[in-house]
Amino acid sequence: MKYLLILLLFPFTVLSQSVNGTFKNLAKEVIKLEGFNGLNTYPISKTEIDEKGNFKLNYSKEDYGVGYLMSSENKPLFVILSGEDIEIVGENLSTSETIKVSKGKENQCFEQYANEHPRREQSLSAWTYLEKIYVTDPLFKSQNEPNQAIQKEKKRVITEDAEFLNQLPKNSYVSWFLPTRKLVSSVSTVAQYRTEEIPSTIAAFRALDYTDARLYKSGLLKDAIESHFWLLENSGKSLDSVFIEMKLSIDAMLLHLIKDDKKLNEVTNYLFDLLERHSLFQASEYLALKLLNETSCTLDGDLAKQLESYRAMKKGNIAPEINLGNFSYLNGSKQEIFKSLSNLATPYTLVIFGASWCPKCSEELPKIIQNYAKWRNAGVEVVYVSLDTEKEEFEKTVKTYPFFTYCDFKKWEGSVVKEYYVFGTPTFYLLNNKIEILLRPNSVSQIDAWVDWYLVQGNK
Repeated sequence: MKYLLILLLFPFTVLSQSVNGTFKNLAKEVIKLEGFNGLNTYPISKTEIDEKGNFKLNYSKEDYGVGYLMSSENKPLFVILSGEDIEIVGENLSTSETIKVSKGKENQCFEQYANEHPRREQSLSAWTYLEKIYVTDPLFKSQNEPNQAIQKEKKRVITEDAEFLNQLPKNSYVSWFLPTRKLVSSVSTVAQYRTEEIPSTIAAFRALDYTDARLYKSGLLKDAIESHFWLLENSGKSLDSVFIEMKLSIDAMLLHLIKDDKKLNEVTNYLFDLLERHSLFQASEYLALKLLNETSCTLDGDLAKQLESYRAMKKGNIAPEINLGNFSYLNGSKQEIFKSLSNLATPYTLVIFGASWCPKCSEELPKIIQNYAKWRNAGVEVVYVSLDTEKEEFEKTVKTYPFFTYCDFKKWEGSVVKEYYVFGTPTFYLLNNKIEILLRPNSVSQIDAWVDWYLVQGNK
């Protein structure tokens, strides 16, 4: 009984650290601390700053990583949440030049590097530009002394940056975070000014472990994926070579991810969408088939269905027939009967899945109407399959469409929608007269570019 009494008198408490300080111009405002968890953010704590500008926010071990402070100004201040108490002073979050970390060693290192590294990068890019002039321009290439000075200064800047990172406390969060942040932020400079670093930068991205808890708490996960594939896309190689490199990068990412189903689904779902948005269909198809053939992991239901569409509806496959019975529409002054896709006389057919309630369809369909005459003259017919559920709404939407339109009013449960693995609108399929899939366009502009390149220009 006395042991129970002791427990009641001294309840269990969770040890926590704090972020506190003074923002003298934010008195009486609410300030909040948020953290990162994969691709998402979450609230950690919030408080009202007192009349003197003082505040205190707590965080726990579960929040270790990167967090950010935010007030009504919506200007974030990033902090390292690594188990240390942090003290910050300044005027407000929007005037970064007044902000100083007065306590917290890892955050002081973060602050110093955030101030110094961009200046080193600018200097390095400037010296690299001058180096190329002194190496390639006949007016300067004979000047050995300036060239040697440039090489010496470049080496000094690179060494100084590396030494700062090497002296960071071992096993500290900041010793992992700053090099990773440097990698992610370097891609545009590397692609534009220091192309000789592209192979090593891509190798560094491939070496990242996308199951690393530090990455998930860093706020860098999305940027790491996007920067990696942006650099591959803008590496200056041919498109065929770019796709080969992307496949190697996908293999490297999956090496660890296939051991962690939750992170596998989160990362690959985002990557798949990214590749689709950038019309990198060879890479997205490779990712889809790679995942579907992987037996050691479990995919979320929605992602699995979306990826399955690539196996069933990949380029070169025969698309499902669409049998609509005796359906007619007025094309100019000519009444045409449409019984099935294979019944169409045109060399190509663009099948579009859309709906009146789809915002993106409202943007894309007027463009299709605008281009339809040109496409039709080039040999492309259009068949629009609606996912509407109300006949009145469907007829009102399509009454001005000059191409075939169809709706069974079953939305996602319609047989045509299911057979074509449609998971979003608008969805496009370009078919030939054998209803073989030639292209899975991502936008009307991509379709129009294909028509111009392969049909209009090709016939001149």
